[in-house]
Amino acid sequence: MKRDPSTSADDVTESRDFVTALARGLDVLRACAAAPEGLSLSDVARETDLPRAAARRALLTLVATGYVVQNGRLFQPTPRVLDLSARVADMPLPRLAQPILDKLSHTLGESASLAILDGTDILYIARSEIRRILAVDLRVGAKLPAWCTSMGRVLLAALPEAERRRHIPEKLDARTFRTTTDHKTLNTLLDEIRADGYCLQDQELEPGLRSVAAPVSGHDGSVVAALNISTQATRTPLRVLRRTIVPAVTEAAAALGNALQHQQRGA
Repeated sequence: MKRDPSTSADDVTESRDFVTALARGLDVLRACAAAPEGLSLSDVARETDLPRAAARRALLTLVATGYVVQNGRLFQPTPRVLDLSARVADMPLPRLAQPILDKLSHTLGESASLAILDGTDILYIARSEIRRILAVDLRVGAKLPAWCTSMGRVLLAALPEAERRRHIPEKLDARTFRTTTDHKTLNTLLDEIRADGYCLQDQELEPGLRSVAAPVSGHDGSVVAALNISTQATRTPLRVLRRTIVPAVTEAAAALGNALQHQQRGA
């Protein structure tokens, strides 16, 4: 969980409105939350790009406040951290999305998700799971790399090219033999996704996994989230994906956007 260079606490000029210690503590909390099996002090310092002394102070503060527990050399998140993730579901966008995701998931017989951009990752903020098809557990609060996921690419496609670069790692490691690892090719794909209004991703994140994502727009027309359906390649041929799932996902994303805009206008 490397720090996003564009928002690094060390790169921001400290002022009365910016608290470096808090920013570092949140980075440490996110690192611990992503590793329920536990991290050592060295692991945390490496994951957050912090000096060991700063990482240690943050960890001991989190232990004292009940968000992390220390077991020998390892620091592990407590249920208090999980409670923070669970509260995401009570926010307006996930709350509006849940019935739409549930209906879409039930209709297609596949898992549906909603995510937002978080640095170089996507953050899952709502989910309706029919069957588990990924090796990782994609509950609310989970993260995946934005550049090689369908929802991430939809979110990146909505950004100006200069801003995109801040959310894409310098080195793109291949996740499968199909993964796009060239920045120029990826940027061309993002332009196409923006023009098409959806992303169809075929086995670039994990072998056998296909997904379709579409953007969700707010009241000002800006993209605020992405909605997707994931399926197995052996179960859903590409022609079925294009004929059935693409229109269903784009319609669901549009419905969520309309619901969000209606709520925002009434607020």
